Amino acid sequence: MKSGLVRTERNPCGRAAISGRNGVRKLLIPWNGSSSIVDANVDRFLSLQQRMVDEQSTTGEIYLQKSTSSCSSLAVIFDAGLMSGRRSKMVKICCVGAGYVGGPTMAVIALKCPAVEVVVVDISVARITAWNSEQLPIYEPGLDGVVKHCRGRNLFSSTDIEKHIARADIIFVSVNTPTKTRGLGAGKAADLTYWENAARMIADVAKADKIVVEKSTVPVKTAEAIEKILIHNSRGVNFQILSNPEFLAEGTAIKDLFNPDRVLIGGRETPEGKKAVQALKQVYANWVPEDRIITTNLWSAELSKLAANAFLAQRISSVNAISALCEATGADVAEVAYAIGKDTRIGPRFLSASVGFGGSCFQKDILNLVYICECHGLPEVANYWKDVIKINDYQKSRFVNRVVSSMFNTVSEKKIAVLGFAFKKDTGDTRETPAIDVCKGLLGDKAKVCIYDPQVTEEQIQRDLALNKFDWDHPVHLQPMSATEVKPVAVTRDAYEATKGRTASASSPSGTSSRSWTTSGSTRACRSRRSCSTAATWWIRRR
Repeated sequence: MKSGLVRTERNPCGRAAISGRNGVRKLLIPWNGSSSIVDANVDRFLSLQQRMVDEQSTTGEIYLQKSTSSCSSLAVIFDAGLMSGRRSKMVKICCVGAGYVGGPTMAVIALKCPAVEVVVVDISVARITAWNSEQLPIYEPGLDGVVKHCRGRNLFSSTDIEKHIARADIIFVSVNTPTKTRGLGAGKAADLTYWENAARMIADVAKADKIVVEKSTVPVKTAEAIEKILIHNSRGVNFQILSNPEFLAEGTAIKDLFNPDRVLIGGRETPEGKKAVQALKQVYANWVPEDRIITTNLWSAELSKLAANAFLAQRISSVNAISALCEATGADVAEVAYAIGKDTRIGPRFLSASVGFGGSCFQKDILNLVYICECHGLPEVANYWKDVIKINDYQKSRFVNRVVSSMFNTVSEKKIAVLGFAFKKDTGDTRETPAIDVCKGLLGDKAKVCIYDPQVTEEQIQRDLALNKFDWDHPVHLQPMSATEVKPVAVTRDAYEATKGRTASASSPSGTSSRSWTTSGSTRACRSRRSCSTAATWWIRRR
């Protein structure tokens, strides 16, 4: 819905009202502004909206209009012309890949575009079964509510990939693009095997023109390669390739999708390409203001995603590098970060010292950027970005070293509690989490580790710790931890149980907001001066 089409109106609590302007009718229903975006009360509003769509052939959009008063309005917007019986063709969207990006993104599109049919497909029967159950395969605040309200209405999950690709007008491809572990570019280049498989399937089953959207993070010029596959393997079908990278942060993905900083759409600068860009733009325009929808050429959109993640990771490594200097000089990294963050040219975000960055994106995308720079004969640029990852690895090992040295230079047979295992709070994602390296470092020194994370299963933790990890700087597999080495790890579902009888406790980025490292000593109730500060704020407590 274009900005300015809806005017903010206060609506007395408890009463619904209808207003109209410029041919657009608005149904205003009271909504408690103090509730979360995905509130239980939304159910009746969505039911009403769905009834309007089903019975009166309307197209509509829900708006949560929050005001300074205690009550706001939830508005259902619809074209009054459609009320007279004029029908429009329902747009069909298919998303290949039901993971951390595809699932939440499609759920929000379904919520915001009730006249659009959205189907998420995946080869994993277990994953699709989970999306169709009450226990979703991923944890994300607010996601349960969105899926619950849309599932079975205009949001569906299926393993019948070919059927829904054939029916779709717009196909999002949101498959994994991990770092290659063998062959040319091993340790840096993106592995596009899943993407190529998806493209070949689309080419094989498509009988009508399609818009194919890159949602996965891919190297620059990937669209060109995908375009060749689609054209040479299809039979007279016209494909338009768009790049629409995601800029979500796990833990706030639903919030980010509801109110994005920007939506980026890249396409060919041809009449057909521009038409495809406009078609996708109209989908997002249902809830994103027009000035936040950016259109570029394909290559700019593809590179923008890699560059954005590289810049964010760079800030984390920068403040972590400063934290090492703070420890050596007696400065307080929190005070330094606050001081430089007040500079409007720098800003305060991503300036908290930590154990290091994790997750599936930052390291993978920077390594991809490094490889692209090397391929284009830019070794100095490649080395610059490579150092961002080296600082991250250094920070994790430095944290382990500080823990060991604070405990009389040995943690052998000492019980250490780790609060939080996922790579950040409000998510269950453990991919590349710093906690893996920290725990392995402690286990390597024969510590007994007890881990607590309410969103991560014991099976996932044990699997991550036993993983045959790949060394990005030297394209070889590192020696996996043996079952004997992993055995000293205990996983508990209670934070207090994890710390009971422990010699030390450490919280990872996902654990709690305090992000602390604590040890027990011999002197009672004496807290030392805060050290400033390794991977997070940390102190030593003696009894």
